[in-house]
Amino acid sequence: MNLKKILILSCLISALAVTISFSDEFSIGYPRPQEEQGESREIVEHTGYALCYREEYEQAEWVSYDLTRAKLVKTAARQNNFRADPSVSTGSATPADYKKSGYDRGHMAPASDMAYSEQAMSESFFMSNMSPQEAKLNRGAWKDLESEIRVMAEQLGKIYIVTGPVLEKKEYKTIGENKVAVPEFYYKVLLAPVIKNSDDYDDWIMIGFILPNQECDGTIWDYTVSVDEVEKRTGLDFFWELDDEIEDSLEAGCDISNWKF
Repeated sequence: MNLKKILILSCLISALAVTISFSDEFSIGYPRPQEEQGESREIVEHTGYALCYREEYEQAEWVSYDLTRAKLVKTAARQNNFRADPSVSTGSATPADYKKSGYDRGHMAPASDMAYSEQAMSESFFMSNMSPQEAKLNRGAWKDLESEIRVMAEQLGKIYIVTGPVLEKKEYKTIGENKVAVPEFYYKVLLAPVIKNSDDYDDWIMIGFILPNQECDGTIWDYTVSVDEVEKRTGLDFFWELDDEIEDSLEAGCDISNWKF
């Protein structure tokens, strides 16, 4: 085998290794836009999560990660080292944008979900992982939902999570010098493999949530929606790697009994 063929084979093996590695983590949760429409999108990958940054809104339209039972074991303390994300080529929002704005720096991938690793914990405080949230949402129903998802992960073993602001309008109120858009709603979509009688999954379950950027009455279960509804509102196609028939069936439903423990 000549040198050129060896190099080609080496590249293919490396690419396959990367594909397998990300598939084992959270790449199954990378949404794709239903229509490109020329908007700027930049995918950034960090230790514990990936995101798609939208420069025109100065925040991510989605943040994707997986949460497993093993990752619920905390080994890292909360760091609170909020800072700009150096991986965003256009420059991310900064902590100064939120100063005296009246809005919380709302985590999309929660710090508590990254406590299995000091690096993952630290990177969860990049401003690309933040969105301007009303305190009564961030410290209320949003926090409740994050806590409930950790209960789900403990019971189910593994959950793929995609979360972010609902950016369905061209213009929003903004804060800071970088003009960070203030969303009116936020979403989470969850996908979990169901293991029944073997080490292999036999089925999937899926659910969506949409919460307004304000104090929320009731419980988190009052804000469940089908993933079809989240796709309609966000213009994103979630979990498109699944077989189309399975995907369509799961996205149309909203059965909370699969998720309440």
